[in-house]
Amino acid sequence: MTTRHVFFVSDGTGITAETLGNTLLTQFEGMDFTKSSLPFISTTDKARVTADYINHVASTGGPRPLVFSTTVSDGVRAVLRNCNALFIDLFDTYIHGLEAELGVAPTHAQGRAHSANTRRYDARIEAINYALEHDDGQSVRELGKAELILIAPSRCGKTPTSLYLAMQHGIFATNFPLLDEDLEKPALPKTLLGHESKLFGVTSEPERLSQVRNERRPGSRYASIAQCSYELRQAETLYRKQQIPFVNSANMSIEEMAATVLHEKGLKR
Repeated sequence: MTTRHVFFVSDGTGITAETLGNTLLTQFEGMDFTKSSLPFISTTDKARVTADYINHVASTGGPRPLVFSTTVSDGVRAVLRNCNALFIDLFDTYIHGLEAELGVAPTHAQGRAHSANTRRYDARIEAINYALEHDDGQSVRELGKAELILIAPSRCGKTPTSLYLAMQHGIFATNFPLLDEDLEKPALPKTLLGHESKLFGVTSEPERLSQVRNERRPGSRYASIAQCSYELRQAETLYRKQQIPFVNSANMSIEEMAATVLHEKGLKR
């Protein structure tokens, strides 16, 4: 398989270029990409150095590179456009249509995305601190402040999902493990009574859960297929009994799980 080089070029951190570029590339299966992020290309001098580097890569053979750019400077973009590569200007792609629709000329100012997100950043930091303090039921302080409480047997993906929701969306999320005594009945932990409307369950497939648990405690009863099957079966019985929505994490990414939870619970990002 031929490898094609991909460059994400930005005058900032490059996160936007990477996100948009990678989203587009997911539509092309069977391709092998070598990806590089080139952030903080904010002057024409830096752009020339970047262009020289991309041209050098292009000269080594193979198909020409792809360049996804979110730079806003006309001068920087003019330099990059002359690379021996397919230059995909994500800024130009959208800005002209918006300018025509809004009737206002764009400023072409750098760093606006960061300044516009300052309050969102502060909210996310507060949510992250909350998620860390309340992870795995280790604290019930200010539990009423939670917007979401994930519940599941051990190692089903509660913690990474809670942290992702906090980091990306500023959601005040906590999570609780369903222990043996909860699953035997099955019944909710007493701590969660009165918070039923905030609950969301997570389940998995026995084989997948066993694989994950074996990485932590290889060969243990805790990681056995029989134990995993029992816990997941009891957990799903509890979810249905309490009318708690739930998601199967076995074949889902953290991003997909988070999006599902937000949608099902009607939480605003």
